[in-house]
Amino acid sequence: MKVLYDTILKATYTGRPNRFVVTLDLNGESVLAHLPNPGRMWELLFTGVTMYIVPHDKPDAKTKYRVVGIERDGVVIMLDTNYSNDVAQHLTENKLIPGWEEWRVVRREYTVKLHGTSSRFDLLLTNDKGDEFLLEVKSCTLFSKTGAMFPDAITERGRKHLLHLKELQNEGYHTGVLFLVQWDRAQWFLPDYHTDLEFAKTFKEVASSLDWKAVAVAWDDTFTMPTVTRECSYPSSILDTEAHDSGVYVMVMHLDHDLDLEIGSKGMMHFKAGYYMYVGSAKANLTKRIERHKRKRKKMHWHLDYFRGHCEMIAGLPIRTSLDDAECTLADAVRGVAEWDVPKFGSSDCDCKSHLFGMTENPIHNQSFMNVIENYRMNMLDALVK
Repeated sequence: MKVLYDTILKATYTGRPNRFVVTLDLNGESVLAHLPNPGRMWELLFTGVTMYIVPHDKPDAKTKYRVVGIERDGVVIMLDTNYSNDVAQHLTENKLIPGWEEWRVVRREYTVKLHGTSSRFDLLLTNDKGDEFLLEVKSCTLFSKTGAMFPDAITERGRKHLLHLKELQNEGYHTGVLFLVQWDRAQWFLPDYHTDLEFAKTFKEVASSLDWKAVAVAWDDTFTMPTVTRECSYPSSILDTEAHDSGVYVMVMHLDHDLDLEIGSKGMMHFKAGYYMYVGSAKANLTKRIERHKRKRKKMHWHLDYFRGHCEMIAGLPIRTSLDDAECTLADAVRGVAEWDVPKFGSSDCDCKSHLFGMTENPIHNQSFMNVIENYRMNMLDALVK
């Protein structure tokens, strides 16, 4: 079996200054490492987790090390997308992908011209009959206890890519996608309709036309080529009931100073410096509601409108769900991980104590808070997977 790296070191994650760089503690020394994966990975990057790094192989690199993996719940996860095609080729050639045993790789980075437009694909496969198979490879690092989703950030490029694959299929080409789910516990796979609803809708539209698979792979700390644990199921019926522009959301904000502020008819309220999480819902146009909350200039309507103009917006986290009581149960779950709340803020029309909660740490980097988001976005779907 092929080992991908000669020297692998363990370090402890301490921060992420930008998308492509992380700070690490390596045997008591603070070091920088290149992160060759632009995904958000909010569900993985928590202070204190173990990361796997290798010495950078480029002498002129800005960092001395390069990240190759991370641990979640003691499981090794591959983060180095540079090797995705190598992994896909290994799995294909060793007939480890269920249903694709007839295929073998004949070329990498294969270009096809159609109607004057050139498109490059990760792998070109063939079989004993001489058929050709254009394959795209995607690395999936967004997962829950038993599920996996892709992507973890909005990708208009990815959505257009799916449409192009379908177009090529209609022109007589055999096309498909291989999702490498870097989590050996994954049992089902779906497009992430919470994060990118348009990608999910497009995936649902083209899925039956493409030859695609999502396979859960298992790594160990030697980063020898992985094995396939299973082909993930595709519970498409969940998209019919859940993938709509409605549901609940959490707005994450930062207030850098103590503040006394008049909130509409509620009068003067006190807000101490820190990070805030506001829970709301929208029966329709969830995307527009979140975008409205992000804007500072607008007509005052909700309690949050008065507060928003005085703080920095960190993120809006949509949770698309058909559950009727999701807003109040989500507020209660967020309250359980928060350090304080602002009494009766945003909860005038329900029995909740509040819908605005605070903590001193950025919630995006707080594992307890992100576990709440994961539960509502993914773990609750386990009951719907048949």
